[in-house]
Amino acid sequence: MERKDYTINEEFSGVRLDKAISQKDESISRASVQRMIDEELILVNNKKAKSSYKLVVGDVVTIIKEEPKEVEIKAEDIPLDVVYEDNDILVVNKQKGLVVHPGNGNPDGTLVNAIMARCKDSLSGIGGEIRPGIVHRIDKDTSGLLIIAKNDKAHINVSEQIKNHEVTKTYIALVRGVVTANQATIDMPIARSTKDRTKMAVSKNGKEAVTHFNVLERFKNYTLLEVNIETGRTHQIRVHMSQIGYPIVGDHVYSNGKNPFGVEGQMLHSAKLEFVHPTTGKMMKLEAKLPDYFEDVLKVLREE
Repeated sequence: MERKDYTINEEFSGVRLDKAISQKDESISRASVQRMIDEELILVNNKKAKSSYKLVVGDVVTIIKEEPKEVEIKAEDIPLDVVYEDNDILVVNKQKGLVVHPGNGNPDGTLVNAIMARCKDSLSGIGGEIRPGIVHRIDKDTSGLLIIAKNDKAHINVSEQIKNHEVTKTYIALVRGVVTANQATIDMPIARSTKDRTKMAVSKNGKEAVTHFNVLERFKNYTLLEVNIETGRTHQIRVHMSQIGYPIVGDHVYSNGKNPFGVEGQMLHSAKLEFVHPTTGKMMKLEAKLPDYFEDVLKVLREE
């Protein structure tokens, strides 16, 4: 068990216990807060408290985190579109609808299960038990390029490149509305939403998030964009595009998701990756073509 104590200051004075925890510790989901309070894993002044308890200056809130349970990850024969592979890295073109790694509600059927079947024991262990080889992620319904590290040296190297903004990530997105500017930069910090812990939001107290886009093609009520991100915040492109009034088609989290094409989930594709190979030092420039469903939607729009 990991135990952390927080002494309440003016910032959280008068704030409900459950709300304060959600704001204070982003690693705890909103759904988990109530359970932890009920199970006395969240205490106030070393005593059980109600979710509705309003904190006062000087209160000591204790958060007790359980040790993560060991998870046995099964190797599964799930088809992979391999774009590049050698002894150090594997780059795949992830299909839409595939979760990257196991988690609540997704114990198997993930990209990790697939790469374990392909790579067996040849995966970096730095990502932990449920994230072997995973250097970076893309959302379940975002398709496209993803780098997998086959050893710890490669994992550390690629992670450092990402941290230092040395990996160029280019996405293709179809958004609702006709974007008037040919190109623009969105520089808005992003944080966990205080209203819904499953979502991210633009917030002055958030972490720096910078997104650049260029218009590739305009249609009657839609725009095709090429998007580059300097930072890699969770849901960054989806949050930024929704914030400026051009949500990604099919995104039911940051818009209503309704569209005449019957698309479920955001039309966002990781199309290009540029990075330095962790062993050879060679500049890698990899591309993944748009999924068939994406091309089908564009064909309909062009015919209109």
